[in-house]
Amino acid sequence: MTKLTHIDEAGAARMVDVSEKQTTSRTAVAEGFVAMRADTLALVTAGEAKKGDVLAAARIAGIMAAKKTSELIPLCHPLAITKATVAFETCTAPTGIRVTAEVRVAGQTGVEMEALTAVSVACLTIYDMLKAAEKGMTIECVRLVTKTGGKSGDWRADG
Repeated sequence: MTKLTHIDEAGAARMVDVSEKQTTSRTAVAEGFVAMRADTLALVTAGEAKKGDVLAAARIAGIMAAKKTSELIPLCHPLAITKATVAFETCTAPTGIRVTAEVRVAGQTGVEMEALTAVSVACLTIYDMLKAAEKGMTIECVRLVTKTGGKSGDWRADG
């Protein structure tokens, strides 16, 4: 079994010491999906959601979330993020919105959690903006797609 880096010898939680790690360029891409009915998606594409521009609000929320990850996830390092983007793709089969976030940093630790947090909060914002139209939406398949840089090198999800 792999040793957990956030647990010390006594079993207590700790923030990993990255002070001796080399600074490298690191990127992470994450994705998620908000499933909804076709009539709910039509509100987004027509710009007719009662709360306003759903995707603009979700984009800003996702970027802000990436920047605040260390305040939300225990033991995450605060990072000087150099890039954070959130993109959307509307889909008809299945019906919903695919959310993708890319986060970059030149640092001593990776940005996987920042990308995952960006996607999660963007998906939650989409739900919030549309819940008056449909409370049964689901947030699905939030996952890391790729990561580059660092000691462990590059990684890509299957499929």
